[in-house]
Amino acid sequence: MTGAVLTTGRPRRGPRVPLRPALTAVGAVVGLAVLVAALPWLWDSDPAASVLRTLYPEREADPAALEALRRELDLPSNPAVGAAQWLGGLVRGDLGTSWITRGPVAPDVLGALGRSLTLSVAATLVAAVVAAVLLLPALLAGARGRTGGRGVPAGAAILAALPEIVLGSVLVLVVAVGWRLLPSSGFAGPQYLVLPALALGVPAGGLLARVLAVSVDATLDEAWVRSWRSWGSSTARMVSGVARRAVAVAVPQIALLVVGLLGAAVAVEKLFDVPGIGTTALDAVLAQDLPTVQAAVALLVLLGLGLGGLGVLVHRALLGPALAGRELAAGVEVVAPRRVPRSAVAVAALLVALVVAGLPRDLAGDGGRRLAPPSWSLPFGADANGRDLFARFAHGALLTLGSAVAISAICLVVGLAVGIGARSARAGAADVLNALPPVFVGLLVAAVAGPGLLGASAAVALVGWVPLAVHARTLAAEARASGYVRAAELVGASRRRIARRHVLPAVVGPVSRHALARIPHVALALAALSFLGLGAPPDSPEWGAMLAVSQGYLERAPWTVLAPVVGLLGLAGVLASLRER
Repeated sequence: MTGAVLTTGRPRRGPRVPLRPALTAVGAVVGLAVLVAALPWLWDSDPAASVLRTLYPEREADPAALEALRRELDLPSNPAVGAAQWLGGLVRGDLGTSWITRGPVAPDVLGALGRSLTLSVAATLVAAVVAAVLLLPALLAGARGRTGGRGVPAGAAILAALPEIVLGSVLVLVVAVGWRLLPSSGFAGPQYLVLPALALGVPAGGLLARVLAVSVDATLDEAWVRSWRSWGSSTARMVSGVARRAVAVAVPQIALLVVGLLGAAVAVEKLFDVPGIGTTALDAVLAQDLPTVQAAVALLVLLGLGLGGLGVLVHRALLGPALAGRELAAGVEVVAPRRVPRSAVAVAALLVALVVAGLPRDLAGDGGRRLAPPSWSLPFGADANGRDLFARFAHGALLTLGSAVAISAICLVVGLAVGIGARSARAGAADVLNALPPVFVGLLVAAVAGPGLLGASAAVALVGWVPLAVHARTLAAEARASGYVRAAELVGASRRRIARRHVLPAVVGPVSRHALARIPHVALALAALSFLGLGAPPDSPEWGAMLAVSQGYLERAPWTVLAPVVGLLGLAGVLASLRER
């Protein structure tokens, strides 16, 4: 009987919920919350002694003074009780009491969060405009039935690789100091938002254009687009329909980009002296005010995870049940190509040549050439101590790039071990960690161990292994599903032998190339932490630390920013060349 449906009388089951990955992700979130709650005890076994050293460094930590501080600040006596009390207060909206001001943390932190959200919204608008301008030619070409203009826009990779702190420094130097069109720092009106919003939004716009370009190309290949063309729909209607569909598909990736804006905003807030939650957390770390650090980091993490979850819900709602399975890749990083592009090789060779030329130069200071401008003898000029900035640029490369290579090697080993050891290719704790920008982790590490290059390297490594593990996990799942692995299982090969002889060779090559391609990204993250004061000390030639010090001399000696900008732009150029593929 045509059209008949045979049933068994049992209700149809819906799609199975991946319970184990969901529980793993929830466990990762809970573990992160407990870690933040236990910060005072991770920093010192007795928070009262820490407060006493911070406020009264000359006073001896006698039991009576410690007990008085515990009563005044309501400090619990052990980490278990302290973490439980802090988490309970967080649920009630009580974010604790500042160790420095002795007042409640919530008003200052929530006010700073409002300013950061204002900046993030302005940057998101800038990113949307930049992405729309970059994607408009592809949308017009696709709406008219042409394929020549489709693909990732040429300028998107360049903009996406721009470091926010470098772009912000250039904007300050040119627009604020040179042209005097806009204020360079503060937060006293709409005009103060323009430069920081551009510094945040332009690179995000390039990355957004890359994400949406994939979605636009996939949408243009759908049957309804061909039907609309055959019906003679106008170009404007076609562009509008394709754009709406592409945005709906890419909503989870857009949410991840907004989360990334929150992380990048910490450095931009410091650069432009915006009193947002990032600078609030940073100042609290440097002042050793851990309750403020706890509140700021907790709100940043909760906001980031909330935006990521909201993106998934909006994505499913926009697509509807019939197309809910239409997903894009979870990450926005581009896996390394099989062959390194020539442009990346050329930029890297130029950067290496500059470093080699600068290494033999003298690092000693000379008071007679203090803040000397660039010349034949001083190609990048001299700093406030009369030191050759070209020599410092070259020696700083050893710190920035050398640390990045070491971090990438560690991340490769960890990523391979975790990815190959995973039982399935489903999301889990690693994907939760992937949503955390390195700056957030850097704040946590600095709160426990104090600022330093080793701590900044650890912070970058703590999240740097995750994309490699996700990549390795996917490749390992594909290898285990292959015929030769199934045959090995049938003849009785052990799981360890299969992993060593079959899975590892299929995974190690592509993931190693991925790790190599991420070295510029790691170096830029490390430089950002040093710029914030969480990495190398201010007197270090590390490029991020050099850029931070140069901000104080932009009006008198703008050339002091040249050396670190050249180095960081060189890294961005290599990263952009790799992303073009």
